[in-house]
Amino acid sequence: MFDRAIALWSRLDIGLAAVPAALPLLALRVALAIPFWRSGLTKWDGFLNLSTGARYLFEQEFKLHIFGQAFAYPAPLTMAFLAGLGEIILPILLVLGLGTRFAALGILAMTIIIQLTVPDGLINFHLPWFAMALALLVYGGGMLSADRLLGGLFGQRVKGSAHPAR
Repeated sequence: MFDRAIALWSRLDIGLAAVPAALPLLALRVALAIPFWRSGLTKWDGFLNLSTGARYLFEQEFKLHIFGQAFAYPAPLTMAFLAGLGEIILPILLVLGLGTRFAALGILAMTIIIQLTVPDGLINFHLPWFAMALALLVYGGGMLSADRLLGGLFGQRVKGSAHPAR
């Protein structure tokens, strides 16, 4: 009876291991892109025109919480502009799987700044974002990515991962 249970467990494990890594990597890219894209849409009132709400938040509300102190954002309108650009461009790159590792690095940096701005969001938001971005930084976009397609077109394999995504 115990041998049967172990054999069943082993067959299930082998079956689950057959799921191509490309699928969870695609899911990670899309899941990480969505909240940043949605946030980015709120920052603009037209092409490269910051919304009134974004201006207000970065100038008046948002503070960097460092070592128990709250500091105003340096150059708040520049920060709002850069955050807005990042929240539009980086999710597009993630979904396409184009420059995945660099896009994930950008999201990782933004997540750290967001954590310093909204410290109460660690468990529900920032930690999962950090983990997803870190996984994409390590494993890349996978087989279902523009990175892999372009690498194949130019005769190069995506390098830099100890565990290449299948």
